Amino acid sequence: MLARLRSSLDFMPSPVPDRPGLLMRDPFQYSDATLIIPPALVSSLEFFDGNHSELDLRAYLVQLTGELDVTALLQHLTETLSKAGFLDDETFAQLKDEAERRFAEAPLREPAHIGSGYPENKEELTATFTGYMNGATNGASARSPLAIAAPHVSPFGGVEAYRAAYSVLTPEDAERTFVILGTSHYGAPDRFGITRKPFVTPFGETLTDLGLVDCIAREAASGVLIEDYCHAVEHSIEFQVVFLQHLFGPRIRIVPILCGSFARSIYHGGLPEDGETVRRTLGVLGEIAAREGRRLLWVLGVDMAHMGRRYGDSFEAKAGRLEMEEVTRRDRARIERMEYSDPRGFWDLVQQNRDDLKWCGSAPFYTFLKALPAARASLLQYQQWNIDENSVVSFAGLRFD
Repeated sequence: MLARLRSSLDFMPSPVPDRPGLLMRDPFQYSDATLIIPPALVSSLEFFDGNHSELDLRAYLVQLTGELDVTALLQHLTETLSKAGFLDDETFAQLKDEAERRFAEAPLREPAHIGSGYPENKEELTATFTGYMNGATNGASARSPLAIAAPHVSPFGGVEAYRAAYSVLTPEDAERTFVILGTSHYGAPDRFGITRKPFVTPFGETLTDLGLVDCIAREAASGVLIEDYCHAVEHSIEFQVVFLQHLFGPRIRIVPILCGSFARSIYHGGLPEDGETVRRTLGVLGEIAAREGRRLLWVLGVDMAHMGRRYGDSFEAKAGRLEMEEVTRRDRARIERMEYSDPRGFWDLVQQNRDDLKWCGSAPFYTFLKALPAARASLLQYQQWNIDENSVVSFAGLRFD
């Protein structure tokens, strides 16, 4: 049987004008290969599903090309996919084991989105983020917030919402420990990923509050994965770290937590905490929040709706127009439940139509609402952004008191 094509790959139309086809890449970065499959061969990928044999693919290629001898083409296609690490085979298993071993043994969490999400040069980074923060109008209140929520979209795409969230912080907040709840785009559902590693950016190294990290790992047990490899490639926490370091210097204290999606609850009903792993972890975070109080400042790295062609919708999404007007209404209904400290009402809205809004930040939001049930949100800035000409991401800047 032919090996199965990995389901975790990214697929998109080729952006290279003289090389049309289907672009494939690995968001987990187990492999650094990028392949462009020519249009004529795209349909042949359907045979790499674990249910077809080499003979099935050979027969298809004979029909496709009109040639009887397709051995060279078959071998080239299969070997190219395997060497790239795109098949669920021994080659991929070795790449995966090696990447996860390197991350587990590394002393630091190295920057994964430097140069693409933000500048690599420290001086340029400082100037860029100073520009992002210029023009803040909401300002800091007399009382520091319990938490803020900011986007995790590329900073240049979500400037207004990032600015609104981070401008409520004051210099006195520098001494607090930042518990960063990020969306885990790649982690297992109903699991939380933590790491003891300091994060590194062009600004320098953070400090990790090892006492709290170890407490979570010990008390939540199977609910968390320590040194979760997803931290190596995830951007939802990395972008928050850069903003916090810009404001308070490199040696901020952090507790980085990736929240896996609560997909079981969304697709099969019930509440996330009906599962033991989620219930136990939410309980541990709630106990920590109650014990530590305002020594902690919670930071949520969260986007909201993902609409349009890129995300599987039939329509072309335009920020603030047509279908996106209704998305605005529904986004704000969910935000309103957070304003009323109503996690159950929030989750009821997420579960509608199996979350057809595709909020990738729903798990961190719900986690926070359950850990700090008295916290009330205030909307600072709502924003929609065309990530491409046919697709929109929505997000907001929020504070919680």
